[in-house]
Amino acid sequence: MPSVPPLLRENRDFRRFFTGQSISLVGDQITLIALPLTAVLVLDADAAQMGYLTAAGLFPHLLFALHAGAWVDRRGHRRRTMIAADLGRALVVATVPLAYAFDVLTIEQLFVTEFLVGTMAVLFTVANTTLFISLVPRERYVEGQSLLNGSRALSYVAGPSAGGLLVQVLSAPVTLVLDAWSYLASAFFLGRISPVEPPTEESERGHVAAGLRYILNSPIIRASLAATATINFFNFVFFALFILYATSELDVKPGTLGLILGAGAVGGVIGSVVTGAVGRRIGIGPAFVVGCIVFPAPLVLVPLAEGPQWLILALLFLAEFGSGLGVMMLDISAGAIFAALIPDRLRARVSGAYSAVNYGVRPLGSLVGGALGTAIGLRPTLWIATVGALAGVLWLLPSPLPRLRDLPEPEDGDRPVPGEEDAGARPLRGLEDGEVADAEPPA
Repeated sequence: MPSVPPLLRENRDFRRFFTGQSISLVGDQITLIALPLTAVLVLDADAAQMGYLTAAGLFPHLLFALHAGAWVDRRGHRRRTMIAADLGRALVVATVPLAYAFDVLTIEQLFVTEFLVGTMAVLFTVANTTLFISLVPRERYVEGQSLLNGSRALSYVAGPSAGGLLVQVLSAPVTLVLDAWSYLASAFFLGRISPVEPPTEESERGHVAAGLRYILNSPIIRASLAATATINFFNFVFFALFILYATSELDVKPGTLGLILGAGAVGGVIGSVVTGAVGRRIGIGPAFVVGCIVFPAPLVLVPLAEGPQWLILALLFLAEFGSGLGVMMLDISAGAIFAALIPDRLRARVSGAYSAVNYGVRPLGSLVGGALGTAIGLRPTLWIATVGALAGVLWLLPSPLPRLRDLPEPEDGDRPVPGEEDAGARPLRGLEDGEVADAEPPA
């Protein structure tokens, strides 16, 4: 037991929650390979249909996240909502191998599957942010986020490798059965915990928009969203072209490309281990700022890569490894800060509003990447993407984050949006611009 992290050893409910999520994350990574391969290998999908398939899974965040957060905050029962979302995803994913077995599978069914899975993922995510703080003590938020994100990084190593092997042995549709079972495992472990959830809030005028209003009022969350949305937009400009650029311009073989992408997962595992120590050394806010730099900065090596093949591969490995390390530092620090800062009564609504913007820019970035790559070429577009993503950190510099040493106190969130007049509004508690909390935290 000494090798088991203390939070897992001492907190039975969190241990069960962590186990279920770890199994589900591996299943998700298997699906990321198996579902597109089902479209390509079984249904002979073309490039346009593959684009629609990707968009179908992303658009629910843009369409439903805001209202899903409001609904969860009003209804409560976050654990039950997550269980229902898991069971729903298991059922929907299982219809694909079932339709394949009866030879009635169509590309339209895959579109619907992606859309429904994405919709239930929105519900799961907005409820998950509240359940986390019900399971983990405040002083251990960073440790809890490190464990969950470390599990996510490990799933990036195990999932694609296992998925590719299973597709080769069993076929792509049959492999999806394992993902359905992973959702059932997540639901099983969620059913075995009994967290004390925060109270709900009655619906009133402005209930749905309260999460967005809170983000606009909070100098920390507002700057964080601007930074991460900027990074996400330009990263999806980058990733829309990366595989094409690596294979066509740099002559990287598919097998080698898989190993390069795996380097990002290894960097993520290391990032999940070192982020806690970095946060203690320089402060939780500066650790988040560093993550916003280290995540996109190594990708500059991709458009720089040229020369002998060994040098090109070395630069690509370093780019993926460094980026994977940076994204873990960003996610863990942000998750801890948000867990500490956002009031319980607004948590799901803020998560929904944040996701609507942060995920909503992703398909837009992919579309812009494709258009720019066609118009000006692959390498110039990659330069624009990497420099643009690096510029995201500029949103953080005027905010309190670079000076935030410890976890902040919760903000009230009832202050009027800048520019609005509301003489009766209550003042915002916690951090104001330029202040640092005297307190002792996912993005």
